[in-house]
Amino acid sequence: MAGLAYAQSAGAVGGPSPLVSIMPIALMFIVLYFLLIRPQQKRTREHDTMIENLKRNDEIVTTGGMYGRIQSIADKVLVVEIAPNVRVRVDRAQVASVVRAGKPDDTDKSKEKS
Repeated sequence: MAGLAYAQSAGAVGGPSPLVSIMPIALMFIVLYFLLIRPQQKRTREHDTMIENLKRNDEIVTTGGMYGRIQSIADKVLVVEIAPNVRVRVDRAQVASVVRAGKPDDTDKSKEKS
């Protein structure tokens, strides 16, 4: 009979608490937030600031890869000169980067002096 007593399993021991089993998943989300989401939000803010600060004569690159110089700016549309006397309309959100900030126009200088 003593041999049979050893064969019996001990009573069920309580498993790990639910908090311990959820902890790795929560930790994974926190790491993903700081490695992926925060940097993307920062890039989006920088791009929005760049779009707001566009001005005439800035040289830009569009998301399609076209280089050009801004000739005029409306609310959401830019007129960009991509070659001499070749102008295209580009949605403001499609500007990928500013290659070189433009020099102020002569008309802008005359307005400032007045």
